[in-house]
Amino acid sequence: MSATEHAVVISYDISHNRTRRKVADRLEEVLCRVQKSVFEGRLKRKNADNLFDEIAAMLDTGDNLRMYVLTKAGLENSRSRGGAPLPEETDFWLL
Repeated sequence: MSATEHAVVISYDISHNRTRRKVADRLEEVLCRVQKSVFEGRLKRKNADNLFDEIAAMLDTGDNLRMYVLTKAGLENSRSRGGAPLPEETDFWLL
């Protein structure tokens, strides 16, 4: 079995429209947009770190990027209302 996927939340505050669009497009490739600048999903820790580094390299001074990796306990204690639910952790994909 491969490494565990973790619940990941990434948010940003980016001033330039072009950069913001590029970042959003990249994040939408692998995560679900839950607000204008907030994305969540499940990623392996190494993939999450690589994605963060890739996005961080696009940013200018003054832009902000945050990534939160939730433990199982943290996820169990989290709450949300509205929007799509976070995908369940699975070992396979049914196609």
